[in-house]
Amino acid sequence: MLHNLPLFIPVVFALTTLATLIFLLATVRKSGVSTSTFSYVTIGLLVWLAIKAALAFTGFYKDTTSVPPRLIFAVGPPLLAIVLLFSTGKGRRFLDRLPLSTLTYTNAVRIPVELVLYWLFLHKTIPELMTFTGRNFDILVGMTAPVVAYLGLTNQYISKRVVLVWNVLSLGLLLNIVFHGILSAPTPFQQFAFKQPNIALLHAPFIWLPTFIVPVALLTHLVSIRQLTRAAASSTANSKTAIKAGLIN
Repeated sequence: MLHNLPLFIPVVFALTTLATLIFLLATVRKSGVSTSTFSYVTIGLLVWLAIKAALAFTGFYKDTTSVPPRLIFAVGPPLLAIVLLFSTGKGRRFLDRLPLSTLTYTNAVRIPVELVLYWLFLHKTIPELMTFTGRNFDILVGMTAPVVAYLGLTNQYISKRVVLVWNVLSLGLLLNIVFHGILSAPTPFQQFAFKQPNIALLHAPFIWLPTFIVPVALLTHLVSIRQLTRAAASSTANSKTAIKAGLIN
């Protein structure tokens, strides 16, 4: 665990992780899964968070010279889970039932995440380029997520095309900070921030950012893009069918 950090920083981050978990579970619940499935998902996520925290407390991820890199064991499983959801019929049917509005509201947690990253920079445990004063503009996603969810999905005051564009841009901003975070970590692949590398995310509770919060954010955008593009394609196909029917009649 990192020393000399004010207590409020890990506390705020732990609460942010809890909020992300609550949003995710609410989304799963609204998809209409059975009570037993919901229970399994809840237990699985809690166990995953506990394992990651326990490993981080032991210093497991601080060894950045091992082969393969130990961070693979942190980010690999959630990424594999996302791939499996999108590559199987049952997984895709589940993803297509997830409510877009709840998925979008979930991204509001990126506001406290960005505040925590800034505080970690001030305490010299991550580089400035990972904050909103550097190359990380992800806080804009958190600030606009409730607006997009309310105007575009809850009340439909703006078009689904705008929501789709927002998701694509937000996904790009997420990948941007992931890219800089990986290349700022003290590994053989490090390219940035040699004077003040990204070490905070190798410790508890901040290990939950790459192992849970980022995968959840990634999932929200990928699912939203899938649902919105499928809906647009279906609408276009229906319009063409209606036009053809009108011409025939």
